[in-house]
Amino acid sequence: MKQGRAMTGCDTSLPPGLLVLLSGPSGSGKGNVSRLLLDRMPRLVLSVSATTRAPRENEAEGVDYYFKTEKEFLDIAKKGGFLEYKRVFGMNYYGTPRAFVDQQRAQGRDVLLEIDVTGALEVKRKVPDAVSVFVMPPSFAELERRLRGRGTEDDETVAVRMRTAYDELKSARLYDYFVVNDDLEKAAGEVRAILEASRLEVRRRLDVIGAIMEGERQR
Repeated sequence: MKQGRAMTGCDTSLPPGLLVLLSGPSGSGKGNVSRLLLDRMPRLVLSVSATTRAPRENEAEGVDYYFKTEKEFLDIAKKGGFLEYKRVFGMNYYGTPRAFVDQQRAQGRDVLLEIDVTGALEVKRKVPDAVSVFVMPPSFAELERRLRGRGTEDDETVAVRMRTAYDELKSARLYDYFVVNDDLEKAAGEVRAILEASRLEVRRRLDVIGAIMEGERQR
């Protein structure tokens, strides 16, 4: 190493933001985990979906959804403008706009998608560096207790959700991380730790490594 000269600085800023896929069955608490993360992580933003359904009262364009006609939506889909999309109950389309995600990540923000298993796996196929996290209660007994505790679903609906949860859990092995939500604060803390560690993965820091090496060559 050469001596007698000040060290040359380099840009060690963090790379573009993460794309975070958060999944789990109904009753897993993933929505509550998402809310805590969004409240506590200034760099984290929630993905804004596009839909063909009509705006509801107090919903704002670009805040709650991007509202599209069916023709506009399908035109975007044909051009590859969605990371994933689907038609719900044979009626309205919903999709994740690629442009929003790319723009936010380019500005250094992490983008959170609270998304079902099918959608998450489709996004992961298109964006391999996305960080996928599956959230699950500690047992199916606890999941059923939470579903019934809502007081909003009858026995048949609870049974359907339980069967769906079992099928979704089979796909958990395809995710990067698995978090047991037996305590909301603990689960949110674990997901936050995952995101903070993911930002420092070597594959995301190759530009910084190169800058440090280049700084040494120029000393």
